Amino acid sequence: MTRLRSALWLPIFDELAEPAVVARLAAEAEEAGWHGMFVWDHLRWRKPVRQAADPWITLAAIATVTENLRLGPMVTPLARRRPAKVAKETATLDRLSGGRLTLGVGLGSDRFAGELRATGEELDDRERGQMLDESLEILTAAWSGGPVHHHSPHYFVDGVSFLPRPVQRPGVPVWAAGFPGNLKPLRRAARHDGFFPVNLEHPDELAAVVAAINDLRQEKTAPYDIAVALPSSADLTLYAKAGATWWLAEFPPETVSLDQVRGVLRDGPMEPAE
Repeated sequence: MTRLRSALWLPIFDELAEPAVVARLAAEAEEAGWHGMFVWDHLRWRKPVRQAADPWITLAAIATVTENLRLGPMVTPLARRRPAKVAKETATLDRLSGGRLTLGVGLGSDRFAGELRATGEELDDRERGQMLDESLEILTAAWSGGPVHHHSPHYFVDGVSFLPRPVQRPGVPVWAAGFPGNLKPLRRAARHDGFFPVNLEHPDELAAVVAAINDLRQEKTAPYDIAVALPSSADLTLYAKAGATWWLAEFPPETVSLDQVRGVLRDGPMEPAE
């Protein structure tokens, strides 16, 4: 059974919309033995949520008060972000953290907050999928340190070098999110460093996902992560046996509170039983 690492997965809403507050939580989590802290990336959320913090500023605050926690946005909908700017943000944050950044990416959705429609972003899933893949091509090239030449239907980068490079080589690890039953997200995830299944319902479903990704991966000897978001009450042993490498402790976004997070944090990272 693979060792299961534990992270807090925080909707940075309302009480958690203050970067200094989340940074203090991160320092406490590191002291308590947690392995990571990941934050949501949203402009807004449905009621009763009223406030939402920027993930990149929050992650920078986390990076400056911790030494070992892996950190990152989980997940960033790349189709609503300029890939050239994300290239600079990720490289800078990876250097600030000493090589601890993981980039979670996905299509994003208008379902919960209407934020894509409200800001004039692309609503078609197929188009956003193409934009996501093109963005990932740009990021991979940018992290190499060489000039990026990318001409595609959605993005244009002509000979720009994105220096300094990230600390991690060959670049920042990418975890791609997606629904377990969809083949396209699995293919995307297999080209990168990890998969984050959305709305996972059962350990057997995860086992099938892990088998499918293993079949799709070309470089089977490289490290690969499977991250699962589950409440602290879940039986983690079953998911670890199914192939999970990370547990992301999830919290209800509409009612998440500082006390609730601190309670899970102080219980400590959960390891599956032998």
